[in-house]
Amino acid sequence: MGAFGLWAGLSTASHAAAPSGAAPSPTGPELVIEDNDFLGPGGSDQQSIIPLLFSPHVRVLGFTVVSGDGWENAESAHLRRFLEIIGRTDVPVADGAVYPLVNTVAALREHEHQFGTIPWKGAWGGLGAIDSTPDQQPPLPPLKEGMPHMRALTQSAAQFLIEQVHAHPHQVTIVAAGPLTNLALAIRLDPTFAETAKKLIFMGGMLDTSMMSVTGNADFASDFNMIFDPEAAHITLTAPWSSITVVGSVSNDLMMSRDYLSRITRKATPMTRYLAQYYEPLPMWDELTSAIAAEPSLVTSSVDAFMDIDLTHGPNYGHAYVWPEQLAPKKQGVRLVHIVRGVDATRFRDIFAQEAQSDITPAPARP
Repeated sequence: MGAFGLWAGLSTASHAAAPSGAAPSPTGPELVIEDNDFLGPGGSDQQSIIPLLFSPHVRVLGFTVVSGDGWENAESAHLRRFLEIIGRTDVPVADGAVYPLVNTVAALREHEHQFGTIPWKGAWGGLGAIDSTPDQQPPLPPLKEGMPHMRALTQSAAQFLIEQVHAHPHQVTIVAAGPLTNLALAIRLDPTFAETAKKLIFMGGMLDTSMMSVTGNADFASDFNMIFDPEAAHITLTAPWSSITVVGSVSNDLMMSRDYLSRITRKATPMTRYLAQYYEPLPMWDELTSAIAAEPSLVTSSVDAFMDIDLTHGPNYGHAYVWPEQLAPKKQGVRLVHIVRGVDATRFRDIFAQEAQSDITPAPARP
Protein backbone atom coordinates (compact mmCIF):
# COMPACT_ATOMS: atom_id res chain seq x y z
CA MET A 1 0.00 0.00 0.00
CA GLY A 2 1.34 3.50 -0.90
CA ALA A 3 1.82 6.27 1.64
CA PHE A 4 -1.43 7.98 0.68
CA GLY A 5 -3.48 4.82 1.08
CA LEU A 6 -1.80 4.04 4.39
CA TRP A 7 -2.45 7.44 5.96
CA ALA A 8 -5.94 7.69 4.50
CA GLY A 9 -6.71 4.41 6.23
CA LEU A 10 -5.29 5.66 9.50
CA SER A 11 -7.43 8.80 9.39
CA THR A 12 -10.58 6.77 10.05
CA ALA A 13 -9.89 6.87 13.79
CA SER A 14 -12.96 7.50 15.95
CA HIS A 15 -14.05 11.07 16.58
CA ALA A 16 -15.41 12.70 19.71
CA ALA A 17 -19.04 12.22 20.67
CA ALA A 18 -21.55 14.34 18.76
CA PRO A 19 -22.55 17.68 20.29
CA SER A 20 -25.95 17.67 21.92
CA GLY A 21 -28.72 17.30 19.36
CA ALA A 22 -26.39 16.30 16.50
CA ALA A 23 -26.49 12.98 14.70
CA PRO A 24 -24.06 11.56 12.16
CA SER A 25 -25.23 11.58 8.56
CA PRO A 26 -26.84 8.27 7.49
CA THR A 27 -24.74 8.43 4.31
CA GLY A 28 -21.47 8.49 6.26
CA PRO A 29 -19.11 11.25 7.27
CA GLU A 30 -18.09 14.11 5.00
CA LEU A 31 -14.61 13.54 3.58
CA VAL A 32 -12.56 16.71 4.04
CA ILE A 33 -9.08 18.05 3.35
CA GLU A 34 -8.21 21.37 4.93
CA ASP A 35 -5.66 23.55 3.14
CA ASN A 36 -4.43 26.42 5.32
CA ASP A 37 -1.56 28.67 6.34
CA PHE A 38 -1.39 27.18 9.82
CA LEU A 39 0.28 30.03 11.71
CA GLY A 40 0.95 29.00 15.27
CA PRO A 41 0.99 28.32 18.04
CA GLY A 42 -2.67 29.07 18.66
CA GLY A 43 -4.83 31.49 16.72
CA SER A 44 -7.55 31.11 14.14
CA ASP A 45 -5.48 29.07 11.64
CA GLN A 46 -4.67 26.24 14.03
CA GLN A 47 -8.00 26.32 15.83
CA SER A 48 -9.77 25.72 12.51
CA ILE A 49 -8.90 22.02 12.69
CA ILE A 50 -11.07 21.54 15.79
CA PRO A 51 -14.51 21.61 14.08
CA LEU A 52 -13.25 19.07 11.54
CA LEU A 53 -11.36 16.66 13.78
CA PHE A 54 -14.02 16.47 16.48
CA SER A 55 -17.23 16.53 14.45
CA PRO A 56 -19.14 13.26 14.07
CA HIS A 57 -20.04 14.37 10.54
CA VAL A 58 -16.48 14.60 9.22
CA ARG A 59 -13.56 12.33 8.37
CA VAL A 60 -10.41 14.35 7.77
CA LEU A 61 -8.25 12.84 5.04
CA GLY A 62 -5.38 15.22 5.78
CA PHE A 63 -4.12 18.76 6.14
CA THR A 64 -2.12 20.62 3.51
CA VAL A 65 0.07 23.61 4.37
CA VAL A 66 0.76 26.80 2.41
CA SER A 67 2.78 29.92 3.18
CA GLY A 68 0.65 32.91 4.06
CA ASP A 69 0.22 34.12 7.61
CA GLY A 70 3.61 32.52 8.27
CA TRP A 71 6.28 30.62 6.38
CA GLU A 72 5.32 27.11 5.34
CA ASN A 73 8.05 25.24 7.27
CA ALA A 74 7.11 26.85 10.60
CA GLU A 75 3.37 26.47 9.98
CA SER A 76 3.78 22.76 9.27
CA ALA A 77 5.87 22.21 12.38
CA HIS A 78 3.40 24.08 14.61
CA LEU A 79 0.48 22.12 13.14
CA ARG A 80 2.18 18.75 13.61
CA ARG A 81 3.08 19.65 17.20
CA PHE A 82 -0.53 20.67 17.87
CA LEU A 83 -1.74 17.35 16.46
CA GLU A 84 0.63 15.56 18.85
CA ILE A 85 -0.65 17.53 21.83
CA ILE A 86 -4.31 16.82 21.07
CA GLY A 87 -3.70 13.17 20.18
CA ARG A 88 -4.53 13.26 16.46
CA THR A 89 -1.30 12.20 14.76
CA ASP A 90 -3.40 9.70 12.78
CA VAL A 91 -4.21 12.54 10.36
CA PRO A 92 -1.45 13.23 7.82
CA VAL A 93 0.10 16.60 6.97
CA ALA A 94 1.44 17.44 3.49
CA ASP A 95 3.72 20.43 3.05
CA GLY A 96 2.96 22.74 0.16
CA ALA A 97 3.82 25.99 -1.55
CA VAL A 98 6.45 28.23 0.05
CA TYR A 99 5.94 31.17 -2.34
CA PRO A 100 3.02 32.65 -4.31
CA LEU A 101 2.78 31.92 -8.02
CA VAL A 102 3.73 35.45 -9.13
CA ASN A 103 3.62 37.89 -6.22
CA THR A 104 6.87 38.78 -4.43
CA VAL A 105 8.12 40.88 -1.54
CA ALA A 106 9.54 43.38 -4.05
CA ALA A 107 6.17 43.67 -5.80
CA LEU A 108 4.38 44.15 -2.48
CA ARG A 109 6.87 46.81 -1.47
CA GLU A 110 6.22 48.71 -4.71
CA HIS A 111 2.45 48.27 -4.34
CA GLU A 112 2.52 49.77 -0.85
CA HIS A 113 4.67 52.67 -2.10
CA GLN A 114 2.13 53.48 -4.81
CA PHE A 115 -1.20 52.68 -3.21
CA GLY A 116 -0.79 52.63 0.58
CA THR A 117 0.00 50.20 3.34
CA ILE A 118 -1.47 46.71 3.45
CA PRO A 119 -1.92 46.19 7.21
CA TRP A 120 -1.29 42.44 7.46
CA LYS A 121 1.54 40.94 5.41
CA GLY A 122 1.82 37.53 7.04
CA ALA A 123 5.12 35.78 6.30
CA TRP A 124 6.28 39.00 4.67
CA GLY A 125 6.37 41.01 7.89
CA GLY A 126 3.13 40.43 9.80
CA LEU A 127 2.06 43.89 10.92
CA GLY A 128 5.63 45.17 10.59
CA ALA A 129 7.52 47.14 7.97
CA ILE A 130 7.94 45.56 4.57
CA ASP A 131 11.50 46.93 4.29
CA SER A 132 12.78 44.46 6.90
CA THR A 133 10.94 41.46 5.46
CA PRO A 134 12.87 38.41 4.17
CA ASP A 135 11.98 37.32 0.65
CA GLN A 136 13.09 33.73 1.22
CA GLN A 137 11.85 31.19 3.74
CA PRO A 138 14.16 31.33 6.79
CA PRO A 139 15.36 28.18 8.59
CA LEU A 140 12.92 26.65 11.04
CA PRO A 141 13.41 28.21 14.49
CA PRO A 142 12.86 26.33 17.77
CA LEU A 143 9.17 26.12 18.66
CA LYS A 144 8.05 27.44 22.04
CA GLU A 145 5.62 24.51 22.39
CA GLY A 146 8.35 21.99 21.53
CA MET A 147 9.51 20.48 18.27
CA PRO A 148 7.25 17.84 16.67
CA HIS A 149 8.24 14.21 16.30
CA MET A 150 5.50 13.64 13.72
CA ARG A 151 6.78 14.01 10.17
CA ALA A 152 5.06 15.43 7.13
CA LEU A 153 4.31 13.20 4.16
CA THR A 154 6.88 12.98 1.39
CA GLN A 155 4.26 13.99 -1.19
CA SER A 156 3.66 17.67 -1.87
CA ALA A 157 0.36 19.24 -0.91
CA ALA A 158 -0.76 19.47 -4.56
CA GLN A 159 0.04 15.80 -5.15
CA PHE A 160 -1.79 14.79 -1.99
CA LEU A 161 -4.87 16.83 -2.94
CA ILE A 162 -4.99 15.30 -6.43
CA GLU A 163 -4.50 11.73 -5.25
CA GLN A 164 -7.12 11.92 -2.48
CA VAL A 165 -9.74 13.54 -4.70
CA HIS A 166 -9.30 10.81 -7.33
CA ALA A 167 -9.35 8.11 -4.64
CA HIS A 168 -12.77 9.43 -3.54
CA PRO A 169 -14.30 11.00 -6.67
CA HIS A 170 -17.04 13.59 -6.03
CA GLN A 171 -16.84 12.97 -2.27
CA VAL A 172 -14.07 15.27 -0.98
CA THR A 173 -14.83 18.74 0.33
CA ILE A 174 -11.84 21.09 0.16
CA VAL A 175 -11.77 23.61 3.00
CA ALA A 176 -9.32 26.39 2.14
CA ALA A 177 -8.57 29.02 4.75
CA GLY A 178 -5.27 30.43 3.52
CA PRO A 179 -3.85 31.63 0.20
CA LEU A 180 -4.98 29.35 -2.62
CA THR A 181 -1.55 28.48 -4.05
CA ASN A 182 -1.73 24.75 -3.36
CA LEU A 183 -5.15 24.48 -4.99
CA ALA A 184 -4.01 26.44 -8.03
CA LEU A 185 -1.02 24.12 -8.41
CA ALA A 186 -3.28 21.07 -8.16
CA ILE A 187 -5.58 22.56 -10.81
CA ARG A 188 -2.68 23.26 -13.16
CA LEU A 189 -1.17 19.80 -12.62
CA ASP A 190 -4.53 18.07 -13.08
CA PRO A 191 -7.27 20.00 -14.94
CA THR A 192 -9.84 17.45 -13.70
CA PHE A 193 -9.02 18.08 -10.03
CA ALA A 194 -11.70 20.67 -9.25
CA GLU A 195 -14.51 18.87 -11.04
CA THR A 196 -13.56 15.58 -9.33
CA ALA A 197 -13.85 17.13 -5.85
CA LYS A 198 -17.23 17.49 -4.20
CA LYS A 199 -17.06 21.23 -3.41
CA LEU A 200 -14.85 24.08 -2.26
CA ILE A 201 -15.44 26.10 0.90
CA PHE A 202 -12.96 28.93 1.36
CA MET A 203 -12.25 31.77 3.76
CA GLY A 204 -11.67 34.97 1.80
CA GLY A 205 -13.41 37.04 -0.82
CA MET A 206 -14.17 39.78 1.69
CA LEU A 207 -16.26 42.59 0.26
CA ASP A 208 -16.40 46.33 1.06
CA THR A 209 -12.98 46.16 2.70
CA SER A 210 -12.15 49.80 1.99
CA MET A 211 -14.97 51.11 4.16
CA MET A 212 -14.41 48.37 6.73
CA SER A 213 -10.82 49.56 7.17
CA VAL A 214 -12.10 53.08 7.91
CA THR A 215 -15.04 52.29 10.17
CA GLY A 216 -13.69 49.16 11.87
CA ASN A 217 -10.39 47.46 12.53
CA ALA A 218 -8.13 47.92 9.50
CA ASP A 219 -6.15 44.80 10.45
CA PHE A 220 -9.32 42.70 10.14
CA ALA A 221 -10.48 44.30 6.86
CA SER A 222 -7.64 43.07 4.63
CA ASP A 223 -8.53 40.22 2.29
CA PHE A 224 -5.10 38.71 2.92
CA ASN A 225 -5.72 35.24 1.49
CA MET A 226 -6.52 36.79 -1.89
CA ILE A 227 -3.92 39.58 -1.77
CA PHE A 228 -0.97 37.28 -0.95
CA ASP A 229 -1.46 35.21 -4.11
CA PRO A 230 -4.02 36.85 -6.44
CA GLU A 231 -3.16 34.67 -9.44
CA ALA A 232 -3.76 31.49 -7.44
CA ALA A 233 -7.09 32.85 -6.22
CA HIS A 234 -8.15 33.62 -9.81
CA ILE A 235 -7.11 30.16 -11.04
CA THR A 236 -8.97 28.49 -8.19
CA LEU A 237 -12.16 30.53 -8.46
CA THR A 238 -12.45 29.98 -12.21
CA ALA A 239 -11.91 26.21 -12.05
CA PRO A 240 -14.92 23.90 -12.69
CA TRP A 241 -15.95 23.15 -9.09
CA SER A 242 -19.48 21.85 -8.74
CA SER A 243 -20.00 24.26 -5.83
CA ILE A 244 -18.06 27.11 -4.18
CA THR A 245 -19.00 28.57 -0.79
CA VAL A 246 -17.37 31.84 0.28
CA VAL A 247 -16.98 32.66 3.99
CA GLY A 248 -15.68 36.21 4.18
CA SER A 249 -16.83 39.31 6.00
CA VAL A 250 -19.43 37.43 8.06
CA SER A 251 -16.65 35.90 10.17
CA ASN A 252 -15.33 39.26 11.38
CA ASP A 253 -18.13 39.50 13.96
CA LEU A 254 -17.20 36.28 15.80
CA MET A 255 -14.39 36.96 18.26
CA MET A 256 -12.35 34.55 20.34
CA SER A 257 -12.81 36.73 23.42
CA ARG A 258 -11.39 36.18 26.89
CA ASP A 259 -14.89 35.40 28.17
CA TYR A 260 -15.46 32.79 25.48
CA LEU A 261 -12.04 31.26 26.10
CA SER A 262 -12.90 31.03 29.82
CA ARG A 263 -16.01 29.07 28.90
CA ILE A 264 -13.94 26.64 26.80
CA THR A 265 -11.24 26.17 29.43
CA ARG A 266 -13.66 25.26 32.24
CA LYS A 267 -12.73 21.71 31.31
CA ALA A 268 -9.00 21.07 31.64
CA THR A 269 -7.60 18.98 28.79
CA PRO A 270 -4.34 19.09 26.81
CA MET A 271 -6.22 21.00 24.10
CA THR A 272 -7.86 23.59 26.35
CA ARG A 273 -4.57 24.20 28.17
CA TYR A 274 -2.91 24.77 24.79
CA LEU A 275 -5.67 27.16 23.68
CA ALA A 276 -5.34 29.13 26.90
CA GLN A 277 -1.55 29.30 26.76
CA TYR A 278 -1.43 30.54 23.16
CA TYR A 279 -4.62 32.62 23.12
CA GLU A 280 -4.95 35.29 20.43
CA PRO A 281 -7.87 37.79 20.56
CA LEU A 282 -8.85 37.42 16.91
CA PRO A 283 -12.02 36.91 14.90
CA MET A 284 -12.78 33.23 14.38
CA TRP A 285 -12.31 33.46 10.62
CA ASP A 286 -11.02 29.96 9.90
CA GLU A 287 -12.89 28.20 12.70
CA LEU A 288 -16.20 29.36 11.21
CA THR A 289 -15.18 28.26 7.72
CA SER A 290 -14.37 24.72 8.84
CA ALA A 291 -17.46 24.63 11.08
CA ILE A 292 -19.66 25.42 8.07
CA ALA A 293 -18.06 22.50 6.23
CA ALA A 294 -18.98 20.22 9.14
CA GLU A 295 -22.39 21.79 9.89
CA PRO A 296 -23.81 23.50 6.78
CA SER A 297 -27.01 24.30 8.69
CA LEU A 298 -25.05 26.96 10.62
CA VAL A 299 -25.62 29.20 7.59
CA THR A 300 -28.79 31.25 8.03
CA SER A 301 -28.53 33.42 4.92
CA SER A 302 -26.48 33.55 1.75
CA VAL A 303 -26.48 35.18 -1.65
CA ASP A 304 -25.38 33.82 -5.01
CA ALA A 305 -23.13 35.96 -7.20
CA PHE A 306 -20.40 35.67 -9.79
CA MET A 307 -16.92 36.30 -8.34
CA ASP A 308 -13.41 36.86 -9.63
CA ILE A 309 -10.14 38.43 -8.49
CA ASP A 310 -8.64 41.66 -9.87
CA LEU A 311 -5.23 40.84 -11.40
CA THR A 312 -4.48 44.33 -12.69
CA HIS A 313 -1.49 45.85 -10.92
CA GLY A 314 -3.36 48.79 -9.47
CA PRO A 315 -4.82 49.65 -6.05
CA ASN A 316 -7.25 46.71 -6.16
CA TYR A 317 -4.76 43.98 -7.07
CA GLY A 318 -5.93 40.86 -5.29
CA HIS A 319 -9.36 42.20 -4.38
CA ALA A 320 -12.51 40.17 -5.01
CA TYR A 321 -15.27 41.46 -7.26
CA VAL A 322 -18.84 40.19 -7.44
CA TRP A 323 -21.62 40.64 -9.98
CA PRO A 324 -25.24 39.54 -10.32
CA GLU A 325 -25.86 37.27 -13.28
CA GLN A 326 -27.17 40.04 -15.54
CA LEU A 327 -24.00 42.13 -15.04
CA ALA A 328 -21.36 39.38 -14.88
CA PRO A 329 -18.50 39.54 -17.41
CA LYS A 330 -18.57 37.04 -20.24
CA LYS A 331 -14.94 35.95 -19.87
CA GLN A 332 -14.34 32.23 -19.54
CA GLY A 333 -14.49 30.63 -16.12
CA VAL A 334 -16.20 33.32 -14.05
CA ARG A 335 -18.63 31.27 -12.04
CA LEU A 336 -21.39 31.42 -9.49
CA VAL A 337 -20.45 31.24 -5.80
CA HIS A 338 -22.50 31.06 -2.62
CA ILE A 339 -21.55 33.96 -0.32
CA VAL A 340 -22.39 33.38 3.34
CA ARG A 341 -24.11 36.46 4.78
CA GLY A 342 -25.42 35.20 8.12
CA VAL A 343 -24.77 32.35 10.56
CA ASP A 344 -26.27 31.01 13.78
CA ALA A 345 -23.54 32.47 16.00
CA THR A 346 -24.93 31.06 19.24
CA ARG A 347 -25.08 27.54 17.89
CA PHE A 348 -21.61 27.89 16.36
CA ARG A 349 -20.15 28.94 19.74
CA ASP A 350 -21.95 26.12 21.56
CA ILE A 351 -20.70 23.44 19.17
CA PHE A 352 -17.15 24.81 18.96
CA ALA A 353 -16.86 25.05 22.75
CA GLN A 354 -17.91 21.41 23.18
CA GLU A 355 -15.57 20.22 20.42
CA ALA A 356 -12.69 22.25 21.86
CA GLN A 357 -13.14 20.41 25.16
CA SER A 358 -12.66 17.01 23.51
CA ASP A 359 -10.13 14.85 25.28
CA ILE A 360 -8.83 11.69 23.64
CA THR A 361 -5.95 9.38 24.36
CA PRO A 362 -2.97 10.47 22.26
CA ALA A 363 -2.29 8.17 19.33
CA PRO A 364 1.28 7.02 18.70
CA ALA A 365 3.22 9.48 16.58
CA ARG A 366 3.72 8.45 12.98
CA PRO A 367 7.33 7.66 12.07
